[in-house]
This record gives sequence, structure tokens and C-alpha cells, in this order.
Amino acid sequence: MPEHGQHLGALLQWRASTVPQRSLVFQLNSAQRAAITYVDGPLLVLAGAGSGKTGVITQKIAHLIRHQDLAPGAIAAVTFTNKAAREMKQRVKRLLGGDELQGLRVCTFHTLGLEIIRREHRRLGYRPGFTIFDAQDSAALLHELLRRDGPLADDQEQRLRWQISHWKNQFRTPEQALAGATDAMEQRAAQLYLRYNEALKTYNAVDFDDLISQPALLFDADAEALGAWRERIRYLLVDEYQDTNAAQYQLVRLLVGPRRGLTVVGDDDQSIYAWRGARPDNLPRLAADFPELKVIKLEENYRSTGRILRAANALIANNPHLYDKRLWSRLGVGEPIRVLTCRDGDHEAERTVSQLLHHHHRHNIPYREFAILYRGNHQSRAFERVLREHRIPYHLSGGLSFFERTEIKDLMAYLRLLVNPNDDAAFLRAVNTPRRGVGPGTVEKLTRFAAAQGIGLLGACERIGLAQALGARSANGLRAFAQWLQRSGEHAAGCDPVSAVRTLIRDIDYEQWLHQQSGDPEAARRRLENVAEFLDWLARLARHADAGASLSDLLAQMALRDLLEREQEDDANAVHLMTLHAAKGLEFEHVYLAGMEEDLLPHRNSIDGAIEEERRLAYVGITRARRTLTLTLAARRKRYGQWVACDPSRFLAELPDEDLVWEGREPADPEERKERGQAHLAHLRSLLAEE
Repeated sequence: MPEHGQHLGALLQWRASTVPQRSLVFQLNSAQRAAITYVDGPLLVLAGAGSGKTGVITQKIAHLIRHQDLAPGAIAAVTFTNKAAREMKQRVKRLLGGDELQGLRVCTFHTLGLEIIRREHRRLGYRPGFTIFDAQDSAALLHELLRRDGPLADDQEQRLRWQISHWKNQFRTPEQALAGATDAMEQRAAQLYLRYNEALKTYNAVDFDDLISQPALLFDADAEALGAWRERIRYLLVDEYQDTNAAQYQLVRLLVGPRRGLTVVGDDDQSIYAWRGARPDNLPRLAADFPELKVIKLEENYRSTGRILRAANALIANNPHLYDKRLWSRLGVGEPIRVLTCRDGDHEAERTVSQLLHHHHRHNIPYREFAILYRGNHQSRAFERVLREHRIPYHLSGGLSFFERTEIKDLMAYLRLLVNPNDDAAFLRAVNTPRRGVGPGTVEKLTRFAAAQGIGLLGACERIGLAQALGARSANGLRAFAQWLQRSGEHAAGCDPVSAVRTLIRDIDYEQWLHQQSGDPEAARRRLENVAEFLDWLARLARHADAGASLSDLLAQMALRDLLEREQEDDANAVHLMTLHAAKGLEFEHVYLAGMEEDLLPHRNSIDGAIEEERRLAYVGITRARRTLTLTLAARRKRYGQWVACDPSRFLAELPDEDLVWEGREPADPEERKERGQAHLAHLRSLLAEE
């Protein structure tokens, strides 16, 4: 690969004026430069935590456009979250400017899949305006299909739902699942899978898993469609490759084809999503499918101090590796890693918050630079209580999604019906919100009538013979609803989407409905504020969408944002509380890793068969820390109302003892105890001053 001298060096510089200081890589190291400039075949960049992988991807995009004469529209970079995709877009824009980015795809896997399905919907058997089912929609449809066969326990339904999702992610069709069923439960799941897919087609809908599996199945079966997309995407870059499932792997493999224009960036030591279908073995599979694969390791860490990295390296060395790597840093040795031994979970929370408060006051550190990480959501409760007692602001990741709120799902149901009249799940929600006297008995009769006619529920509302099946009064009410919805759809097609939604809300008198349904005026006000926020968001999407974007286009974008970003972003000055899974990809100055005990980390359900993934999860937690890391454990915890003695996590024994400082119940240093007391007094004075 020819060098481009000073011009390339200038292009590949990070700009201090636009990137936070801690994220800078002012001078590319040799491994980063090699990864950016290598274009002679498929490339695996084995990128350790904090090694600048996002910069490598974005700067490689710039290199392909500037020095390999690739049009931006011929390049696609895919990752797993909208947040990561936005960061990539912003970095590429800073490198190249907006004028050179026309047609460039920087998006999530699911956004790329949605684009493919939209373009190829006829080949896939869908009509325009198809709906994306979220998890609740899918669960409701599967429940309805199962109900016809007889009731099942909730846990059995959940297992069947999980099995169908697993098959889709593993690139298995219903027919393949049925042929491979090994027992009666699997056979029932495979038959349900077949009926579920048929129902989705009837409703002109896809679920979240279909956004990957359907394009992969299309390309596997249709050479013409595959050839057209290979011409569109001539170079593919994939972030977080260790998190891909079988369907995503097939989609990548098929798109790349014989051109071999592929760079994947991943870290087998951070593969922590096997429970949702990710396959760490996709990294070694690359070498089998692409014998000419080149591997470049990024081992210099720009995030953490030496002691933190030594601990991470020592821990993860206990896992088997196809490619060995060892993180190192120029940031100095750093402070020892503290290990706090506590009496119980409450004491653990009190000690953690006490240390955090001491750091905050002694060094004037903003609360946002602290994170408390844990294996399971239930561990947050004690920390929340103590933080509230001290009136320390905190942000709990994993709360209720904006789109899971009742009022938002109500409005989304109406809008989904406007763009896809075959969406029965949306019909069932909208038809009685506000109530129109359509009870369960009427719905049951309507469902049977529609099934006999081979049409959707909304279409059945205007069919001849409905009055005989339901009675005149019910039939007339449903017919009036269907006709009003048709007029609303025509109105929406002739005006901007936001105006159409405002008209719809007014027509159904939704504000009055919320007042009737809410427990008090304050609750109604909050729900109306959510409706206003929904309208504002829709307006912002419309402003930034392509010219002529329809309501259907905007709804698809909103559905994807909800499915990929269940958590609201929060830039407030607040302590972060989150699970280790949620913390992946993030970094903080000071990290407290709670519950370092057997049965918690590693989790008791994983000890027999998934200990390597639990070790990777601990590794992810350790490598979130930039400056200080504190590990906490309790001598006992309550489980099912009973006190249970706890053993220290085996992972503690795998850390280098010379880098750990074990602390008992009280700080050993009298001077430190004095400083902690002064920090608490200072905090109390600041609280009193606010009163």
C-alpha cells in the first residue's frame, strides 16, 4: 500500500478543538496507521478496550474516500447502537466536511436491514408501508396464536418466544427448525414459528429480528438482488464484530462477496452478549471464510492507568484465546485498586457512597465522572437509597423507555394503522382507546369473521356480512371507526405528518381521555407533556428527514430508535448506576464495581457453563475505569428473605495481588478517616445552604 506522506498524516490527525481531551489520539501509532491504510484484502482489527477503534473506523472511511477514490455511497459502516453510529458520523464529518459525505452509510445493522427490506419489499413478499413490531407486539401476536391451541404458563410462552427469536438470529427458517426439532417442545415451537411468520406476512409486518434475517435470507436465495447490493456497497466496515449473531455474520459474508472489501473491528475479550445470540466464534470463522485475512492488533490503551490494565490483562489471561493481546498504556502506573470488604449489601452501599463523596469534595470531581456498576439490576436498590439520603444526583440506566409509556403506545397504534391497515396489533389497541364499546366478545367475533374472510381486522370492519356475525350495533360502530380512519389516512397523505397527528389527537379527544384515565390532574399533565414531546420529536425527525419523507418513513425511524435505544441519554451531573452489560462502550474517571462475590459475579446461573463470558463481563467492568477502580464485596446478602453467607469472587484471586489494597470495615489511615468526616460535613453544609 503506497504512503501518502504529509497529506495522509494531516488527514489522520485528531482535532483537539472538537474532541474531548481524554478521547484524543494526537499521533497515530503504527498499528492504527496500518489498519487505516490496508485495503488489499479483508482485515480484522483486534481492538482492545480503549485502543481508539472508533477513530480507526472513521479515519479509514476518510482514507477510502480521499485516497482510494471510493464514492461515499459505495461505503457502509455498521455498528450496534444509534449512539455509536452518531459518534462515527460526527467524527467522519469533522475529518471530511459534509460536502464529501453524500450517500455514505454509517448506521446500525438494523437500519441497514430496514433499508434493504424497503428497497426489496416486493421480492420479500411485503407491501409498501410495512410495520415494525416491537417486543410487546410480537408477544401479543404469539400469545394470540398460542391461545387458540390452549393456555400455557407464562414461563412456557416466554421460552417459546425466546426460541423463535434464537432461530431467527441463528439464520434458521421455520422449516429448518421443524426438521431439526429434537423433542415435543421444540416441535411445538417450530410449528408456532411457522404460523407466527405467516401471521406477520398477513399483517404486512416484520419484527426486530427480521430486519437482519430477512435480508440475509433474500441474499442467500436471490443472486440478482445480492449482485445489486454488492454494487451499491463496495466496501463494508463493521464495528463490535464480536457481538454479531449468525444472521448478521451471513449478511456480512454475502454482501462482501469476492471483492473482499471488508474491515471488521472487534475484541473477543469483550464478547458479553451470548444470551441474546452473539457468537464470539464469528471472529475465528473469519479466518476460515477469508483465508487471506490480515489481523492487526491495537494494544495501546489511551484510557486507563497501568495498574488497571495489569489487572484486566491478568484476569482475561485465564480465558482461551485464538489471538493473544496485552493492553498497555503511557498514562503511568496509577493508584492501587481498592477492594472494600463489607458486612452486607447495605454496608456496601454506605461505604461506596462515602468514598465517592470523599473523592467528590477532596478533588472537586463532578458527579458525572463516577459510575457504580453491578451484575444485576436488583443490586441498584441499596445504592439508590443511600444516594437519595445524601441527596446526591444519580442516573439509573434501564428505566422505562419513552416509547413504552401508555400514551405514546396509544398514539403509535393509530399512526401504524394509518400507514398499514393490516396491522392487527395496532387495531386492537386503537379501537378501544378511547373506548368505543368494543368488548372482548366483539373482538373475538370480529377475529373469527376476519380469519374466515382471510383479511385483517380493519378490513373486516367494512365487509358485507359483518352485521350478521356481530350484530347491527357493533358492526355499525366498527364501520364508523374504519371510515373515520380511512379519512384520516387520506388527510395524512395530503399534509405534513405533524399536522396529521395533531388533527388525529384532536379528533379522538385524546386530552379528555387522558384526564379521565389518570389518577389525578398532575398525572394527566405529565402524560400530556409526553404527548407534546412526542409531537416535538416527530417534528424534528421530519425536519431532518429526506425531502418528501412520508409518515411511514418517520414511523420506521421512530420504531428503530425505540428498539435500539431503550435508555434515555442523560448528560446531567449525576452519578451513573448501571449493569455491566449496559456499561460496555462507556468510560468513567472513577468506577466502583459492586458485588464481587461467587453467585453474583460470576452469576450462579453461569458458573457451570458460561464462566468465560462472566470473566469477560468482569473484564469489561474493570476497563471502564480511567483513573481509579474500587471493587466491593459483602460477607452476606439476603436471598429470598434469608441471610446467606457470600464467598469472594474467584475473579479476585486472578488479579495481581501487588496492585490491590484490601480494606476492612473502617479506613486504616486515621488521616483518611478525618478527611472522610470533613467531606461529609462539607456535603451537609452545602445541602443546608440550598434550603
